[in-house]
Parts: sequence; C-alpha cells; structure tokens
Amino acid sequence: MLQTAEFWVFVSFVIFMGILGYVGVHKTILSALDARSKKISSDLDEARTLREEAQKVLADYERKRREAEGEAKEIISAAKAEAERLAQEAKQKSEDFVARRTKMAETKIAQAEAQAIAEVRAVAANAAVKAAGEVLKKTAKGKKGEELVQKGLKEVRSKLH
Repeated sequence: MLQTAEFWVFVSFVIFMGILGYVGVHKTILSALDARSKKISSDLDEARTLREEAQKVLADYERKRREAEGEAKEIISAAKAEAERLAQEAKQKSEDFVARRTKMAETKIAQAEAQAIAEVRAVAANAAVKAAGEVLKKTAKGKKGEELVQKGLKEVRSKLH
C-alpha cells in the first residue's frame, strides 16, 4: 500500500489541504463566495426595484395616454359642437339677411306703388282740372264767369291733391 501511486496522491492531497487550511485559504474562498453571494443578492434587489419602478412608469404613461385620448375625444366633440353651432348661426344669419332683404324689397315695391298711385292721381287731377276748366269756360262767360272758373279750379285742385 505504501508503494501505490494512489496512496501517495492521497497523502499529497491531505498535506496540500492541510497547508491550505493552515494558511486560511478556505476563509478567503468562503469570504469571496459570501461577497459574491451578497453582490448577486444586491443586484437582484436592485433589478427588482428597477422593475417595479419601470412598471410604475409604464402604468403612469398608460394612464396619461388614456387621459390624453379622453381629452382628444373631448376636444373633437367640442370642435364638432362648435362647428354645428357656427353652421346654425351662419344659417340663421343668412335667413335673417334674406328676410331683411325681402322686407326691404317689399317696402321699396310698396313705396314705388304708392308713388305711382300718387303720380297717377296727380296727372288725373291735373287732367280733371283742365277738363273742368274747359267746361266752365264754355259755360260761364264774362268777368264773373272768369272769377267763378278760377275759384272752382282752386277748389278742385285742393280736393284732388
């Protein structure tokens, strides 16, 4: 058994492990492993924290997006309502304008009719005065007749005008 290679490898291994134990390599390895474990744990905690923050930010942006969409819908509906109101207002104004123009035209027509009637009456009155004057001149003669004709013509003019 002292002559086999496995025995001497085993003895060398035990001596080597004893030297490592004496020097304190196992403490260094354990502290390195502990430090590595702590670093991994802190990295995992940080990653978890970052993930939670990212989820909060995502939720915040989603909420803001929904709010913006709601505001956009409100703006669109308000714009449609405003456009409808302006269209109604324009329609009402154009109807009012047409009504005013129609009334003005009717008023002008009525004035023109009244003026035409007045002119016809004036022409008729003048014609009647001339006719009455001619009739009176033929029937009434002399100075007294002339006075009567003038007086009669004045009365006819005043009554017809």
